[in-house]
Amino acid sequence: MKYVIWVLWPAFIAAGIAETIFFTMIDPRQLYLFGQLVEWSVTATYSTGFLLFWLVCIGSSLMTYLMMPTDAKDALRKAAGDRDDLARPRRREQGGVGR
Repeated sequence: MKYVIWVLWPAFIAAGIAETIFFTMIDPRQLYLFGQLVEWSVTATYSTGFLLFWLVCIGSSLMTYLMMPTDAKDALRKAAGDRDDLARPRRREQGGVGR
């Protein structure tokens, strides 16, 4: 699951930034697709736009992960394997032995 999050989370952040920039410059009520005016609600346009941006960013993040050198992947796995939850250090049982 950690490996999936390594791809999805940066893609989510990048999609949010892309959508913000895109819809700051383009009004969703004046959006044309294949020469036709998009007649969806503003919320539907924002949601669809975000999902499309997210899919593109997932592809980008996945390609980055797949093209990453094996040494870098091993270092990431080792760093993630040291802790179950990356936000909190592992709890140690009595006697100093980890889980």
